[in-house]
Amino acid sequence: MTAPVAILIGPPGAGKTTVGRLLAGLLEAEFLDTDDVVEEAAGKPVSDIFISDGEAVFRGLEREAVAHTVASHRGILALGGGAVMDPGTRQLLAGQRVVYLETGFAAAAHRAGLDAPRPLLIGNPRARMRELLAERLPVYEGLAWVTVSTDDRAPQEIADEIAATITARIAAEAGEGAGTSPEAPASPPEQAQ
Repeated sequence: MTAPVAILIGPPGAGKTTVGRLLAGLLEAEFLDTDDVVEEAAGKPVSDIFISDGEAVFRGLEREAVAHTVASHRGILALGGGAVMDPGTRQLLAGQRVVYLETGFAAAAHRAGLDAPRPLLIGNPRARMRELLAERLPVYEGLAWVTVSTDDRAPQEIADEIAATITARIAAEAGEGAGTSPEAPASPPEQAQ
């Protein structure tokens, strides 16, 4: 497979960056966060892009970053929480090893630090977080090759679980026998276009 080893998705505060770095270490792979790619292209932080240029400009930069990195990055890739809302991005993710970091509202709100600089949570951050989760959860679930619950779990425990799952499934795809149990499908699900 000439694609990222895994693509992490989930809401703000799910731990995509923290878990992604740990996972990359476990799998001896490079880690990349698309927000970093966007910031490098724009020459400023994501929060500044939202404030000075607007969400539409940010989403355009994000769409380009995701398309480029899905095609070129061979390690662990973390996507911004809203990247999956773009139809083109969803098409790119179809058939990829997408790992959904499932996070409940309370954990996401706590981890996101509702006072942190998260542009989409300006105003009433708790209400906005609930809206974002309600809107995005079905998309996250629909794209998931594997779903990993993150509530009340340490990042290392989450990374260990993902690494074991990926290793077993890659072995099964290669026909090496490991991970060939009925509950562990050998390849990413086919997505309807």
